[in-house]
Amino acid sequence: MDYARALAQGSTDPSTLHEVYTIARPTADLRRQLTNALRNETLGPWLDGLPPNDDEYRQLSIAYLAANGTTETQAPKMTLTESIHVGDTNPGIAAIVQQLTADGYLANTVTDAASKLYSQGVADAVKALQRDYGLREDGIIGRNTLGVLTLRPGDRARTLAVGLERRRWLSRTPPATRIDVNTAAAELSYFRDGTLVDRRKVIVGEPDRETPGLGSPIYRLVANPTWTVPKSISVSSSTVRAKNMHRVNGYWVQPSGPDNALGLVKFDMRNNQAIYLHDTAAPELFDRSQRHLSHGCVRVADALGFARMLADQEGVGDAWTTAHESGNYKIVDLPREIPVRLLYHNAFVAGDGTVSIRTDPYGWNDAIATDLGFKDAKTRHAKAEAIDIGP
Repeated sequence: MDYARALAQGSTDPSTLHEVYTIARPTADLRRQLTNALRNETLGPWLDGLPPNDDEYRQLSIAYLAANGTTETQAPKMTLTESIHVGDTNPGIAAIVQQLTADGYLANTVTDAASKLYSQGVADAVKALQRDYGLREDGIIGRNTLGVLTLRPGDRARTLAVGLERRRWLSRTPPATRIDVNTAAAELSYFRDGTLVDRRKVIVGEPDRETPGLGSPIYRLVANPTWTVPKSISVSSSTVRAKNMHRVNGYWVQPSGPDNALGLVKFDMRNNQAIYLHDTAAPELFDRSQRHLSHGCVRVADALGFARMLADQEGVGDAWTTAHESGNYKIVDLPREIPVRLLYHNAFVAGDGTVSIRTDPYGWNDAIATDLGFKDAKTRHAKAEAIDIGP
């Protein structure tokens, strides 16, 4: 029963690990199913059918078995006193080249393994690694990049194991039409009738202001929203003047307009955490690889285009266009709610079909790894900081 429960629902309970977790979990009468499996002598097939049965889970399982099967346990010995740029020489370059080659980012023929020169070829390989791990893609070897370069095979296996566990928490029959936001990778995926139809970048909560694990539907679109600043966000007098804010019932309120922190559209969601999707007045931040920059809400790249897509598909395209073009605060109710899941998956299958691992910006992997029995459960975190006052 313990094994069956671990396969069917996960061996850990996310509601005990997180202060907020409302994503739908699998439900099954495992005791009755076990009795039937024993009676019918189908115990093996029954157990095999309990974990998720999708391609991503299978790929992550294969990657975990490969990472867990390696005999190498020691991390490469590298030290860093200052960042390394192209053209710099450093005695640690040889070890970096060795690790990049072992991880498949660099061919053996690209550079001299004994060289101390940080060449452009090695930097290009570092950029690919930074892209996979969600770090700033600049080819510079700093503290966070070195932390990834010193990952041991055991670190990779642990991250994949945690990723598999998180997927066992999820319902085996998610809504066919839904929006999944991967807060670890800062990416949104939109499924329509069971088919992935859109994928785009998002900006999510910074560490210490994490975007929580919510299952929460969008029920309406707000055109030209105003923004009431929460008490948790401090506002300076210069910001009040620059943003044309005014007081309403003790709160600072920013009026509608292209400079509004919510941009020109807000996707209202049903939850008690004041979490929602929205546009932004700072679209240049989507160019960053590390996009954990908000105060908890989710900013969507080309949010106007996304809103238009949803409105057209839900049959309220004309109403949305009229509301948006009015330039005033307007609400457009959706004829049906669109489920949204705010997930945290730092091991996943990327759009090109490869298994990717991101850093653990919220530090949420460690507790799960410990519960799964990993002795060294410490992971390396990437740290980004909010750089504006947006939600």
